[in-house]
Amino acid sequence: MSKTSLFAAVLVMAASGLAHAGGQSGSLGVGAEFQIVNANVFGIAVPVGGASVNYDAGDFHAGGFFGFADPDGPDNTAYSLGGRFYYHVHSTAMSDFGVGGSIGMLHLHNPPGMNNTDTFVFLEPGIQIRLFLASNVAISASTGIVIGTADASGVGLTGQTFAGGIHYYFF
Repeated sequence: MSKTSLFAAVLVMAASGLAHAGGQSGSLGVGAEFQIVNANVFGIAVPVGGASVNYDAGDFHAGGFFGFADPDGPDNTAYSLGGRFYYHVHSTAMSDFGVGGSIGMLHLHNPPGMNNTDTFVFLEPGIQIRLFLASNVAISASTGIVIGTADASGVGLTGQTFAGGIHYYFF
């Protein structure tokens, strides 16, 4: 009986295909991702990012995000919109290391008594590591430099430490 079980197990393993880990070319991922910067909106740190879609082309991945925030107080909403691109410098079966960056915009509708609106643009060149927890679920961590401008009236340059995201990929 044990020879029959061993033969059946070997036959099943031989008939199965190779398992594909994350980063499969042509896959589309949905989830959430945020830029490195947290904007200070009316004294509250508002992350720039939100719901996102990623397209993995194998050698690189690109995507975009949309976010909405409504801090406490009257008539003070914030919208964020942006995109990112990372070229995979190195990949393994369960992770990849990318070089690239993101660009994001934060648009604020200010409360009465302040300027009507403010628009911030953040350019973030940097690196990103994606770790696939399963063949189609990835968490990401990014770091880099933040170049920010507000309504074309000034430019800021800072180094930030961390941003993250999570995506579910459909094959």
